[in-house]
Amino acid sequence: MGISNGSIPVDTGYNAGVKIKKHDLTNEDSSLGINVSSLDMINERCVRLFRLSLLDVLRTSPRINPARVQLRKFGEYIKELHPPLSVNVIRMNPLRGNAMVMIDPNMIFSSLDNFFGGDGKSVEQLPPGRLFTKTESRVIDLILEVFFKSLVDAWSPLIAIEFECVSSEINPHFAQIADENDYVIVNRFDAEYNLNKGFIDIVYPYSALKPIRELLRSRAASAESDEESESTWNSELASAVGDAKLEIRVTIGNIISTIGQLDAIKEDDILYFRNSESARVTIEDIPIFEARVGTSGPHVAIKIEKILEITQET
Repeated sequence: MGISNGSIPVDTGYNAGVKIKKHDLTNEDSSLGINVSSLDMINERCVRLFRLSLLDVLRTSPRINPARVQLRKFGEYIKELHPPLSVNVIRMNPLRGNAMVMIDPNMIFSSLDNFFGGDGKSVEQLPPGRLFTKTESRVIDLILEVFFKSLVDAWSPLIAIEFECVSSEINPHFAQIADENDYVIVNRFDAEYNLNKGFIDIVYPYSALKPIRELLRSRAASAESDEESESTWNSELASAVGDAKLEIRVTIGNIISTIGQLDAIKEDDILYFRNSESARVTIEDIPIFEARVGTSGPHVAIKIEKILEITQET
């Protein structure tokens, strides 16, 4: 009664003006927290190192491109994969939990064919229960060894991580690094050997990267700052270069002569040469343009008609 008739005040006490925000503990908003753009930068660095190391170890250098990092539920990702695959569960010290590396058979067989002097041929569809031979397993080990080393170097500016293979399978459904509804971060590297295509995936549990999300944010912010600084530097450099003076020479024709003829030339002698349809424009003795000679008002002028391709020989 006291509250309803106003005799007991209700606007006193602690936290009287606090606003309530609804939060569902069973549905984690995975779109917040981890900056995937920083992972994109790590993957790009990894690709550069990975390609060079593959060339040294397996005598092959496929075109490898990192795809955009994806945040997905583990169950949805696994459903898209079909055995046989090289499925490798790995430990990432000091991060908690296990990650997973998937290697497509096309990448394995193309690397194997290249290693023995082939042109990187792949294989047709394999039966689901087909196991890898000892030779193929050795190629897988080499790929993993190179891949782990590239990942360690790519992560090193951010954090020192050691990668260790825990177990290997051919069926992705047997490698459980997370529950079906848990989120994972899928990093795909597309590989192309001539006309054959394959891929290698590294899948991080979302929970494993949560403790270093501040480091990932700072890495992305640092990269943005570097890009802004580089843009400013490029602008200032372009402005400084724009004031540099260059000698431009227009060559209408050439005369071939001997030393004797050149020595016999006297004042008022006339030298004849064929009138060319175009003139060569050189800048610091480098041919840059083809031009037509004419006039513009009282001045002799040229009209640029073609931009020449600058070659290494030039």
